[in-house]
Amino acid sequence: MRSSSVLSRRLAAILLTTLAAGPALAAAPPLPALGADAKQVTVSGLSSGAFMAAQFSAAHSASVAGAGIVAGGPFYCAGLGGLNGAERFFTTATTLCMNSPGPAPSGAAAFKAAERFASEGLIDPVSNIKRQRLYIFTGASDNIVLSKVVAQTLAFYRSAGVPEQQIKYIDTTNAGHAFITANAKDLACPANAAPNLNNCGFVQSQDILRQLYGNLNPPVAKPGGDLADFDQTAFAKGGYTGLSDVGHVYIPAACRTASCRVHVVFHGCMQEDSRIGDRLYTTAGYNEMADSNRIVVLYPQIRADPSRNPLGCWDFWGYSSKDPVKPDFYAKRAPQMSAVDAMIQRLTSPRK
Repeated sequence: MRSSSVLSRRLAAILLTTLAAGPALAAAPPLPALGADAKQVTVSGLSSGAFMAAQFSAAHSASVAGAGIVAGGPFYCAGLGGLNGAERFFTTATTLCMNSPGPAPSGAAAFKAAERFASEGLIDPVSNIKRQRLYIFTGASDNIVLSKVVAQTLAFYRSAGVPEQQIKYIDTTNAGHAFITANAKDLACPANAAPNLNNCGFVQSQDILRQLYGNLNPPVAKPGGDLADFDQTAFAKGGYTGLSDVGHVYIPAACRTASCRVHVVFHGCMQEDSRIGDRLYTTAGYNEMADSNRIVVLYPQIRADPSRNPLGCWDFWGYSSKDPVKPDFYAKRAPQMSAVDAMIQRLTSPRK
């Protein structure tokens, strides 16, 4: 009787614990098919997310109409250092592509690499890049990714033949390494610290969307659409991607019945939801502009990995590749690149 009673209490405790944990353990719902406009897909990002935005928009240039790059270097930056050895991509990514005193990798060389990869079928034809609209930003006080690196991002797009009137390049704001906001609770404009959201008195996300899409309606004061979690595991294709199990998406109410555009936001290192909660995807200002302009905003998430990716960065050097000596992080087939592309394809698929 005594052992039976103890067992019953243990089972009851397990059941109560399971029930209490139920919502947290439950899988997130699938990303919905919304019939969004596949010709009006744009991307933006900060830091590693900016490198990701640059490489994703170059690799998928046939389907991406523009990119917002905040404190990020050119396409394939980590492969341009001229170093040797198994760690050369990581070393270049964390030195020459960030804040090394040496010269930054060449944007012109990055474009030549893109031409080669396109000829090999690894990325879309580079002729598509010249039709894209670009927002490129470097803070004058950024000591994480130096302005000379971001200047080579501009050089990449000039090498690609993008007309100057399609590029907005900003390098005069005394900002640190951050997405820029007008939120009083965010860090001072010149700060270079987590959560990398700095108050410089303007809403950068909304400037990005205006540059990428042209004339837009003013943002709403309070978004009235749905901010939802979705299951990212459905896009992993059974291999390692470095993605978290759950991502987030903002869907304006009008986008449930009408066709909308899609904008993807790549967070920076140490900005994933497991570290800063919902702060980026609820306070950066994207949703307010998206709500009044029928733009679905996708916020995919990276999971920090102590051995491969402790800072929760997007892959711009090869940590998700099967062969770190010959990584494919820049190619359409790369784990993160193909996963995000599949998310976009879901959003642009016809409603069921």
